[in-house]
Amino acid sequence: MRGAGHAVCLGLDIDTDQIIAGRYLRTKDHSVWVSHIFEDLDPALAGKLNGAVIVAGKNFGCGSSREQAAIALRETGVAAVIAPNFARIFFRNAINVGLPAIECRLSCIEGQNVRFDLAAGWVEAGGNQYPIRPLSPRMREILTAGGLVNYWRVHR
Repeated sequence: MRGAGHAVCLGLDIDTDQIIAGRYLRTKDHSVWVSHIFEDLDPALAGKLNGAVIVAGKNFGCGSSREQAAIALRETGVAAVIAPNFARIFFRNAINVGLPAIECRLSCIEGQNVRFDLAAGWVEAGGNQYPIRPLSPRMREILTAGGLVNYWRVHR
């Protein structure tokens, strides 16, 4: 799986409540989540995320284990999230909903083009390639299928 997008830089320890606050989870309407994504962190971020690759610091997705955080990012048009490491539940939730979660140490320059190739094992930014922590073949298949539900529809 390959992808690309403009970099949107975030800091360390971005928790799931910062991604989508719990007060918006009383509905399953994804458009509500999209309109309020990162609202408490920076309300202007929502308008920058379509086609973006989020480049964040360590421990992205910490906090509560809400699957809605990964879904909200995907529905907003985020192409991938890159961080040195992820909270483990967020990492699997992201893969399971078809959102690439890429473990890589990458310094971020806001707005620069970021490309990735999960099969080849690299991220490219600023003309340099960086190695990523490889995903298992099954995880890459799940992402290629668009998430776990789609994967099981095809493979059962």
